[in-house]
Amino acid sequence: MIGIPLGLAVANASEWLIHKYVLHGLGRDKRSFWSFHWHDHHRNARRNGHVDADYHDKLFAKWNGQSKEAAVIAAGVVAIAPLAPVAPFFVGTMIYSALNYYRKHKRAHLDPAWAREHLPWHYDHHMGPNQDANWCVTRPWFDQLMGTREPYIGTERERARSAPARSAPAAREPAAACGTP
Repeated sequence: MIGIPLGLAVANASEWLIHKYVLHGLGRDKRSFWSFHWHDHHRNARRNGHVDADYHDKLFAKWNGQSKEAAVIAAGVVAIAPLAPVAPFFVGTMIYSALNYYRKHKRAHLDPAWAREHLPWHYDHHMGPNQDANWCVTRPWFDQLMGTREPYIGTERERARSAPARSAPAAREPAAACGTP
């Protein structure tokens, strides 16, 4: 039964590694396949109060960030599937983790209030001042282990940053519809 905790740990480490080194590392180059993450997903989330309109589209209706994310997750599932006969609990946990990642990440970018409450580390990643921290999405384990967890929600930094918004709410509210600057 070591496969389940091992699968959870490997899945969380994979989130951290892929997010940090692939999506932010390779993704900063606009010519890279991975650029959708930094140049589209982060831009959308920052402009729209954590909402990314790509998640409103039906999956694979457009070749956008959501579809690319789902395709990469599916490729990962296909890549580990041959291990199922020798490590069924590990593979099952990895597949569960991949589906859970997609479900939580999508919901987080459709419902910022839910993300703020249930995935504060991920909300901090997008809305905090340092988008090169808080790499995990489903659980903050590897951010805590690697020292890259930087809380933002509820901190003095957030209160100071949102102070002008309280004095002029109409001027600071995120756009209701995504895709507009």
